[in-house]
Amino acid sequence: MLVVADGNGSYGSSSRMSSNINLNKNKDSSVSISKMDLIIPFSPEVPCDNNGQRMWWAFLASSMVTFFGGLFIILLWRTLKYLWTVCCHCNIKNKEAQKVNNPMNSQADGPTKNQNDKEDVPVSEVGWMTSVKDWAGVMISAQTLTGRVLVVLVFALSIGALGIYFIDSSDPIESCQNFYKDFTLQIDMAFNVFFLLYFGLRFIAANDKLWFWLEVNSVVDFFTVPPVFVSVYLNRSWLGLRFLRALRLIQFSEILQFLNILKTSNSIKLVNLCSIFISTWLTAAGFIHLVENSGDPWENFQNSQPLSYWECVYLLMVTMSTVGYGDVYARTTLGRLFMVFFILGGLAMFASYVPEIIELIGNRKKYGGSYSAVNGRKHIVVCGHITLESVSNFLKDFLHKDRDDVNVEIVFLHNISPNLELEALFKRHFTQVEFYQGSVLNPHDLARVKIESADACLILANKYCADPDAEDASNIMRVISIKNYHPKIRIITQMLQYHNKAHLLNIPSWNWKEGDDAICLAELKAGFIAQSCLAQGLSTMLANLFSMRSYIKIEEDTWQKYYLEGVANEMYTEYLSSAFVGLSFPTVCELCYVKLKLLLIAIEYKSEQRESSILINPGNHVKMQEGTLGFFIASDAKEVKRAFFYCKACHDDITDPKRIKKCGCKRIEDEHPSTLSPKKKQRNGGMRNSPNCSPKMTRHDPLLIPGNEQIENMDTSVKRYDSTGMFHWCPSNDIEKAILTRSEASMTVLSGHVVVCIFGDVTSALVGLRNLVMPLRASNFHYHELKPIVFVGSLDYLKREWETLHNFPKVSILPGTPLSRADLRAVNINLCDMCVILSANQSNIDDASLQDKECILATLNIKSMQFDDSIGILQANSQGFTPPGMDRSSPDNSPVHGLVRQTSITTGSNIPIITELVNDSNVQFLDQDDDDDPDTELYLTQPFACGTAFAISVLDSLMSATYFNDNILTLIRTLVTGGATPELEGLLAEENALRGGYSTPQTLANRDRCRVAQLALYDGPFADLGDGGCYGDLFCKALKTYNMLCFGIYRLRDAHLSTPGQCTKRYVITNPPYEFELVPTDLIFCLMQFDHNAGQSRVSLSHSSHSSHSSSKKSSSVHIPATNRQNRSSKAREARDKQNATRMNRMGPEKRWFTDEAENAYPRNIQIKPMSTHMANQVNQYKSTSSLIPPIREVEDEC
Repeated sequence: MLVVADGNGSYGSSSRMSSNINLNKNKDSSVSISKMDLIIPFSPEVPCDNNGQRMWWAFLASSMVTFFGGLFIILLWRTLKYLWTVCCHCNIKNKEAQKVNNPMNSQADGPTKNQNDKEDVPVSEVGWMTSVKDWAGVMISAQTLTGRVLVVLVFALSIGALGIYFIDSSDPIESCQNFYKDFTLQIDMAFNVFFLLYFGLRFIAANDKLWFWLEVNSVVDFFTVPPVFVSVYLNRSWLGLRFLRALRLIQFSEILQFLNILKTSNSIKLVNLCSIFISTWLTAAGFIHLVENSGDPWENFQNSQPLSYWECVYLLMVTMSTVGYGDVYARTTLGRLFMVFFILGGLAMFASYVPEIIELIGNRKKYGGSYSAVNGRKHIVVCGHITLESVSNFLKDFLHKDRDDVNVEIVFLHNISPNLELEALFKRHFTQVEFYQGSVLNPHDLARVKIESADACLILANKYCADPDAEDASNIMRVISIKNYHPKIRIITQMLQYHNKAHLLNIPSWNWKEGDDAICLAELKAGFIAQSCLAQGLSTMLANLFSMRSYIKIEEDTWQKYYLEGVANEMYTEYLSSAFVGLSFPTVCELCYVKLKLLLIAIEYKSEQRESSILINPGNHVKMQEGTLGFFIASDAKEVKRAFFYCKACHDDITDPKRIKKCGCKRIEDEHPSTLSPKKKQRNGGMRNSPNCSPKMTRHDPLLIPGNEQIENMDTSVKRYDSTGMFHWCPSNDIEKAILTRSEASMTVLSGHVVVCIFGDVTSALVGLRNLVMPLRASNFHYHELKPIVFVGSLDYLKREWETLHNFPKVSILPGTPLSRADLRAVNINLCDMCVILSANQSNIDDASLQDKECILATLNIKSMQFDDSIGILQANSQGFTPPGMDRSSPDNSPVHGLVRQTSITTGSNIPIITELVNDSNVQFLDQDDDDDPDTELYLTQPFACGTAFAISVLDSLMSATYFNDNILTLIRTLVTGGATPELEGLLAEENALRGGYSTPQTLANRDRCRVAQLALYDGPFADLGDGGCYGDLFCKALKTYNMLCFGIYRLRDAHLSTPGQCTKRYVITNPPYEFELVPTDLIFCLMQFDHNAGQSRVSLSHSSHSSHSSSKKSSSVHIPATNRQNRSSKAREARDKQNATRMNRMGPEKRWFTDEAENAYPRNIQIKPMSTHMANQVNQYKSTSSLIPPIREVEDEC
């Protein structure tokens, strides 16, 4: 405490301290202290002022000079900048006036204008100041590990400095201290040096320097940091305003939010109130302690009283509680004046719960104002459905570390202010995220967020709304408003219903070529599920590829280890090096995989007409062009750069792909297409697919393609495909002809089909079943390869969907309910290739946990069913397909028999099922034998990894993927929709139905596109690799021999165990490394070429669907060699004759059936001989008996 003495006595100290002062005077007579009004404790060991004068004003002056000096410089800079802007504006107006008065000078100014334009170009580049600013922003933010550590360290050191203040508060207010001997002063100095460095980082990262200079944390630094340096210089210490460090406690809730400790609104609010209460309490106590121990300046500091800091804390508490015992009270005028205002503030803040109201009254609108663009940094505007879930999912993928440096600022615009949880999320990403309250329907709000300079506008949809059509209408209105304000802005919007996409075409400024995209969730969801019907697990693999997921390393040898290694892969695009020019696609693909450790699956190909299209595994006849854009599967964007930097001369002998970097002999970048600006490199306008430029898979003249001679002989007067040639088509079928009764379905003995269990009624929203059927009716399948589709559900609902389904062949309806086991047995659920469970009632329930109740009940109902194993005679099949040119029955040709099934399906748990979920957490109810935690993310759960569950939330990442590269969305739609094009969308918008077209060479050529299949390793040409072989050897062999591009494995869950159990579940492994060891039970995901000659054969081989399920599958056909084609064909025809005879005896002559042969082509009077289960299992080991299974009844003439 301060000790002040004069001639009349002493105050603020004990008599003992006064005697110590006199004793010091007597010991050293050479040191004389004049009698003054103001003195401090003096010691001859410390070289203090000989006059004993206090220097508190020096400490305070250092803070005031720092504060006001910096404020003056900022205001001066702003004033000069404003004057400079006004002057430049006046000069521009004068030049424009001169051009109007002198038109001849405008032509002469043309070159100058062009030069000015060229000089303005570098403004958009990121300068070193912006880079330093971004670096500083990352360092002080909580979105990175370094930022979180720094923010927590600053808070911890602030609390430490506050603790040192508590210790020093027991000493006099001003005292002489030697810096080299005082340990607490040394620690305090170290802390303040760190605060000074942190202040510099905050200053560099601040957008508004004036606002930063006036904020609370800056004021705290001004009045705490400079006095420490003054104390070292003067060898004395002044307690002063160091109590302001207590204000750092206000950020305690933010620190806990950065650490993800506080997640709920109640906890955030509780910690917030407590931190504000304690920090204000301690800060006010520090001020009372200062003024009461110092006294009033105008009273010559004579009215001070000795009060400890904790006595001041006690005084403030009894004052705030309005008790006021009177034992301790303020004597100074400053202290009493402060207490008057503190009582008012304390009552308002701590007793009435109105701190937010006071803040709103005292400050401007919290989320008002306008966005200030930063030179060299793009920004996007995100609007629509802004909630904690949608924003967190978007930011998690958009700001993922696997992307290249994301120099994009995200501006959210919503008409409702964020709650505390969402506000905390924005604060964690404050360096790249800003929120403004407003509506995109208001032009004024669009101007506030600078929509005219935004790089894109993203519109999020509410996937869980009760009325999807109303939600789509709202988003379309947002698009209209934004396009009306700025027609050139790029818009990416989510749409819930496929038929609503047609309304976007009515907007004049909507342009696919300029990057406008509509992500239809219903279309893509149905497409993902449909692809799982052709190759189970593919939906999981594709969802993981187009989502940014971090690599989670697991040391234990479990299935999760291999699954997560594949999850870390994503889809990237990069231009191919000129070293690849002239090479065929398989050659480049093999080189990239073996040498560069990259998986190339597709390219952007420019035809002779310079039209760009995306070709997926095109084959040997496609040669690489200069500047070809490749689509890669890799774990990091930096890895894909190898394809661009690769040089045969420099990198041919390099074995470590990490050493492949830009070499000296690389040609000048200006000559390479990658020299496009970052925006154009991500979005090549020539690659956009508009209604006039559909992504057709045409490569060459279709008549010149090998094996395509039959095109010339086809009957062009029959309409077999739609007008685009992308889908199988038939004349409109009446729904009554497609309806199967339970007895008819039972006698049909369905097998190798797809059962779609749909929940819905008259009032349910349409799910768009056409998007599910279209991929299963793609024209790159031959007619006899099409899987029959049976819908099981309410007839009232299916009548509403039938208008979009009546032009597809092999589609039937069984009126009933998926919860009825009798209906499920009637459609032979145990013989299906896939059972799809959908619900149209999911959005009509308020409780999110009950939205999936119907789908979950149906799934558990099917899994608990039991079946007679005598049906196993119809179940013999192989899990996989035979590559074209291989004969399955000839041992000499090493056919691929695949996985043979030893026993038939006797339990429903072995039936391949894919269930659609709305709520991700409900995935825990699908598998009763898994150990997934309810809080586990969807992609980490066993049902999702096995491909038996699919949630629409996995499609959220497509918004970010489409923004960074719009070709990714085109690739996805090409993969999962079976070939839907903008041209087809325009036709559907006009007629809402497929239009049949005559077969022409041009439309038939559209069939020549690859498709996804699964290759078995149990037997055949790859059997030697299936038992301990390397995946890379299989990849190269399949690519060289059959032009099949392998990209993943579907493996039994317990295959890694030394003694595998009976578990038949499989999981997905994406893009395994070259040395990955294979097991015989593996199924290989591959992209196989279209087989032109398979349509002439009537032998259909099976297509894998499930590890334990070996039903007859007709999705992959093979071309039988000429040497034994006749024998195989005769056997197959005999088997079909048997099944046709049996079928006709059951149903009578009035029933028609699906078959690939012409009517009455073969005799129908041969009966099937009885066969035991044991005999059937023996047959299973050698050949497929899919030809013994009667196909589904045809509801109309063959197309």
